[in-house]
Amino acid sequence: MSLWLCLRFPQLPLQCQTLSEAQPMVVLARQRVLRANDCAASLGILEGMAAATVRALAGSEPLQLLARDQEAEQHCLQQLCCWAYGITPTLYPWRGDCLQLEVGGCLALFRSLENLLQTVHCGIQLRGYRVEAGLAPTPKAAWLLSFGTQELAAGGADGWQEQLNSLPLTLLDDFPREVAALRRAGLQRLGDILALPESALGRRCGKPLVHWLRQMLGRETDLQPDYHPPAHFSDQHWFGYEVKTTAELLPAVQQLLQALCGFLRQAQLQAEEIEWQLIAVDRQVQCLQVRSSSRHSDWENWYQLTRLQLDRLQLRTGIEGLALECRQLLTGRSASIDLFSPHNQREPMQALLDRLRNRLGLQAILTIGCRDEHLPELALHVGSEAAAALPAGQPCARRPFWLLPEPQPIHREQGQLHWQGLLQLVGGPERIEDNWWQEPVSRDYYIARGSRGQYYWLFHDRLRRQWYIHGLFA
Repeated sequence: MSLWLCLRFPQLPLQCQTLSEAQPMVVLARQRVLRANDCAASLGILEGMAAATVRALAGSEPLQLLARDQEAEQHCLQQLCCWAYGITPTLYPWRGDCLQLEVGGCLALFRSLENLLQTVHCGIQLRGYRVEAGLAPTPKAAWLLSFGTQELAAGGADGWQEQLNSLPLTLLDDFPREVAALRRAGLQRLGDILALPESALGRRCGKPLVHWLRQMLGRETDLQPDYHPPAHFSDQHWFGYEVKTTAELLPAVQQLLQALCGFLRQAQLQAEEIEWQLIAVDRQVQCLQVRSSSRHSDWENWYQLTRLQLDRLQLRTGIEGLALECRQLLTGRSASIDLFSPHNQREPMQALLDRLRNRLGLQAILTIGCRDEHLPELALHVGSEAAAALPAGQPCARRPFWLLPEPQPIHREQGQLHWQGLLQLVGGPERIEDNWWQEPVSRDYYIARGSRGQYYWLFHDRLRRQWYIHGLFA
C-alpha cells in the first residue's frame, strides 16, 4: 500500500523572499494582501485587505510591502524538490506551494515512519519554512489532511477517512460553483458528500468533481508526472539575521552538504567541484570554490574541505544567506574496497592532497606522473593536475621519476664509465628513437650501479656517440 506525505508551505510567497520576523512584512498581489508575517498579523493585517488599509493599520510602525515574485516561489520549490529527492525518488511539486512525497517505498531505508518524519521535520526546520503536513494513502487525501488539526503520527495514516469527513467543503477550491451549490443544499463537510451515491452526486455536480473524489479515495489512479532531477544542484539557506563570523556558517554548511549528497546518492551521481555563495545583507555575493581531486558524494569530505577554505576567508560584511551550487554532476564511480587490507585504515592519499590544496592553494601542491611520450624529458609530468594514466604494459615503472634538468656527459676511461665513481651497467638497453621530423633522437638507455650502491639511468647517444646520465633512482 502506498503512503503519501504532503508538505504544504502556506507562507511560501513571503518566505521565498525573506525569513525575517523583525518587522511587519506583507506580500501584495493586485494591491491585496496575499501573505503577512506574524508581526503584521499582530497589527490586525489579514489576507485580502487592500494596501491602503494595511498602511492605515500599520500607522507609524515600520512596514515593508513586497510584490509577489512567482519566479522566486518556483525556484524555492525546485530547491525543496532537490532536498526531498534525497529522501524519496518518487515526488512532484503540486499547486505551486506543495510537495507530494511517496514515502511508503522508503520506510525500510529509514527503518520506521517515525525516523522518516523526524528527518523531514529537521530538514524543514533548519530551512526556516513554515509547513503543514498530511499523511494518507493518496496524494489528494494527504493534501486535504494538511489542513486538518491533527499532527502526524508514527502509526501512519490510520483513521484518515474519518479525518477527511470532518474537513469543510470550502477546501475543494477547484470547484467553487459546485461547492456553493452543495452548501446551499445544507452540505458543509466532506463527509456529507462522501455519504451520497456517486451517481446522484455526478448528476448534481458533474463528473469532474466525482473523478477528483474517486482519486482522493484511491478508487481511481492519480497519475502525475514524476520529478526529474535537474542537470545541476542548487540550494540555499537564509539565516533571518546577520552573520558576522565564518563559524556561524558551519551549521548551514553541514545542512546544505547533507542535502547535496543525499541528492547525489539518489541520482547515482558524484561531484568534483562545488561553489558557495555568501549573500551579504546588501545582496552582494562572495563566491568560494571548493575542489576535490576525485569525484564522490561524501558530505563529510566536502565539509572538511569547506572548513579549510572558510578558515582563510575574511568576511567583507555581514552575511544574510548561504547558497550551494554544483553545476557539473558526474556519473558515479564505485571504488573497489578490500575489507581485509590494512591500507584502508589510513587516510587516502587523495583526501590528504585535497586538504593541502584547499588550505595552501591549488598551485601549492604539485604531482608527479608519466605521460604517453617517447622522450623521457617529455614523458615526465610535474604539475598541479594529475596526468592521464598510462596504458597497461608501459615501461614507465623501470624509469626514475627524478630526471636531471639537462643530461650530463659521462667520462669514459679505458672502456669504463665514470660519474662520481665507477659505473657498472646492470640493465638495458632500451632504445628510444623519436622526433625524426625536427631533430632526430636515437638513444640506448641503461641502468647502472655506482660504486656506493646507488642506481643511475644513463643513455648512449647513437648519433653523437656520447654517454650521458639522465636520471637518478631513489
